Amino acid sequence: MESYENAASYELNRTEFVKEGADWYLRVYVDKIEADGYGVMGTDDCEAISRYLSEKLDEADPIKQNYYLEVSSPGMDRPLLKDKDFERFMGSEIEIKLYKAMDGKKFYTGKLTGYENGAVTITDEKGKEISLQRSDAAKINLAVVF
Repeated sequence: MESYENAASYELNRTEFVKEGADWYLRVYVDKIEADGYGVMGTDDCEAISRYLSEKLDEADPIKQNYYLEVSSPGMDRPLLKDKDFERFMGSEIEIKLYKAMDGKKFYTGKLTGYENGAVTITDEKGKEISLQRSDAAKINLAVVF
């Protein structure tokens, strides 16, 4: 990245501040935006964003304890967290883990075929449509299909 002045070429996906063992981690997940839509985040992108954020965080010093800064893409199995994630990945294979069983199952996979007013609809491998409320899901993420 030549200059980080054009921050519009990246989009914040989410952040986490978590303790693992004795260490704290500030994880920043970023999507790359290109003229024709979303692009692929490379290690050069992550490195440039990390340098930029590290400098800004050192200046502002909003976190008083020691921590490790990690910058990465949301990954192939990215969680679907926002309404626009469901719109963006319509037609993709997803995995849904429920808080409590529905029809005797807590885990569903299928093609995302609908999303409206918090209701997620998938079509499973047998062609059966399954609808559930997003609030009933502990986790919804893209399925990694090879």
